[in-house]
Amino acid sequence: MFDDFISLDTTPLYKKATGDSKRIHLLWGDGVEILDVGSTRTKVRARGRNMIGFVNSSALGGQSLLELYFIDVGQGDGVLIKTPSFRHILIDGGYPRNHQDTRKSAADFVDWKFYEDYKLDQIRLDAMIASHCDADHFGGLWDLLNVEQSDELDASSVRVKTFYHTGIARWKRIDGGSGNWLGPFVEAGSEKFFIQLMEDRDNVVASLEDNADPKLQGWWADFMETVKDTIWADNQPTIIKRLSHKDGYLPEFDQDNGEPFLKILAPVEFDMDGKPGIRRFTGGDDQNTNGNSILIRLDFGRTRILLTGDLNKKSMQALLKDYAGSRQEFECDVAKACHHGADDISLQFLKAAHPAVTVISSGDNEKHDHPRPNILGAIATTGYYQEHNDEALSPMVYSTELARSVSFGVPTKLEYPPEEGRGENQTETLEGETLQQATIHFEETKPGDLGSKKKKRTIKNTKVVAGLIFGLVNVRTDGEKILCAIMNEKNGTWQIQTLTSRF
Repeated sequence: MFDDFISLDTTPLYKKATGDSKRIHLLWGDGVEILDVGSTRTKVRARGRNMIGFVNSSALGGQSLLELYFIDVGQGDGVLIKTPSFRHILIDGGYPRNHQDTRKSAADFVDWKFYEDYKLDQIRLDAMIASHCDADHFGGLWDLLNVEQSDELDASSVRVKTFYHTGIARWKRIDGGSGNWLGPFVEAGSEKFFIQLMEDRDNVVASLEDNADPKLQGWWADFMETVKDTIWADNQPTIIKRLSHKDGYLPEFDQDNGEPFLKILAPVEFDMDGKPGIRRFTGGDDQNTNGNSILIRLDFGRTRILLTGDLNKKSMQALLKDYAGSRQEFECDVAKACHHGADDISLQFLKAAHPAVTVISSGDNEKHDHPRPNILGAIATTGYYQEHNDEALSPMVYSTELARSVSFGVPTKLEYPPEEGRGENQTETLEGETLQQATIHFEETKPGDLGSKKKKRTIKNTKVVAGLIFGLVNVRTDGEKILCAIMNEKNGTWQIQTLTSRF
């Protein structure tokens, strides 16, 4: 796949063996395919099947790193993890692309990574994790697995070894009411616990049958149909498994073999008369799907990264109680902010995590106004503080929404082919005042909306998106040094911050 790796924080990919004209800028750990070795510059392929150029030979000699891509999916989450040995874990994926204003989800970035960057025709994920059963998290996973959308991908196929979930699922109501619910629960002491949990493949298959009881329902059931039909590289069905803190570590990521450890901290599982139970919080379904998100701490060398799903204040407070005496389990260098920067959080939990870097996944044009100003302040005041030369090194706060940039253009000419049978095949043009007075009809979509609004506007009052840089946040580490990077809109260079792991 790759012959070498970039050893510098960033370096240009030049168009020619001499001169200063650049194609793109590469990052520390980017893989390159060597095409022709030179004493000063080496001809390589990097970050695209046809992205060929020259790098300074002195910039090579690096190593494969642990890389986390916090994908800009608008409202929702999407994190792709690439380990040093090129195993891949995808956690969440945003809303389905047909409910995204950009018509893109995490599936599109994963497709680019494998097809363009790796030059592979097949996407292979060692693990796919739905942190919980809300559509702004599993929708992009659905895009990736749904064979009916295969024409949206450049890769020819997708293979997944294991699909992991939290156990909390959406079920058909037993009272005959409309919609779906999270299942029955029991009381134990002063608390309540869900006891109807989605489990392994056999349980999922049975729960999707027409006459199933209990029966999965809604979008979650449709998504699980695609998971059920997914296979691994050896054509064996994808393993389906529920995760809880009792697992300890993600299977196959629990050994000291130069790869990261993935420790499962939540949901916390309880024994309800021999049956597994997951805590039920007061409030509506959102409090419980979000509150029972899978919480993962990724350990690599001295680096700790905390991936939090949509944990909320009630669940954070419960976790602080569950981990009384061992709250250091939450401490980390990098944290993904809970629930897109919502203000339903526990300040004590933020203090326990004490990250130097926080990444917020929030979306443009959505209804939730994330991230909230008070949460930005809370993240800054509870983060790990470092300074050097009278400058603050951390805490740092990244937002996929703030990292996204858009440029606009004004329509000046419309060219279109003539109708068949109307003379010579010459392109016809509409411009000037005639164009400016023309009316364009369009459908406005917003992330998560089930419908769209039909509108119209004159061309002179309409702008087109001339350029879009997605708000991807890169986090890379060798276990000692941590690099965080977002792309600059102006010239395609990288805005880079580095720090040292502290564990």
